[in-house]
Amino acid sequence: MPTPYALTVDAGLRDLRAADRLLHTLAAELALPEGTFGCTHLVRDDAPRVVVSLALPTDPLLRTAREQLTAQGYEVSSGVPDAVGRAVLYPGVAELTGTLTVGDVPARSAIDRVTVLGSPSRPDPRAHLVTGDHVRPQWQHGELVLTAMPAAGGTLAPFEVPAPTPCCADH
Repeated sequence: MPTPYALTVDAGLRDLRAADRLLHTLAAELALPEGTFGCTHLVRDDAPRVVVSLALPTDPLLRTAREQLTAQGYEVSSGVPDAVGRAVLYPGVAELTGTLTVGDVPARSAIDRVTVLGSPSRPDPRAHLVTGDHVRPQWQHGELVLTAMPAAGGTLAPFEVPAPTPCCADH
């Protein structure tokens, strides 16, 4: 995460979609600034769940967020649970809509690089990425990395789709 001003919110959520909604709700309720990172984290313990973290640009924002979230009854702890969060809120996310080039992604957002699933080389920066308006990069070794996959017409698409089909849905 890019800042020492971070906290984790455990709302007992079971799925990523609910965690995404919670992050968007918290961003609106707390009027979080553009420099905020909001991530989901999978907790694999006796009670598997998804928690969310907020990394804020300043200590006063962190203290205010902690006070407001605690007052709303959320379980809040300091820091982030791990270094591999899945980013939902990050600088530039609103600019990653429609179809753009791979080179546009780091130029318009906090994403450091784009990789292609199963490929050892970086994609051509001129390759087209069809975002589906759902771009969820992950922290990997201190970098925010978007994993893409080949899509129709020689384009790429983010590996994570907004509404995945459950395994064995047609059985």
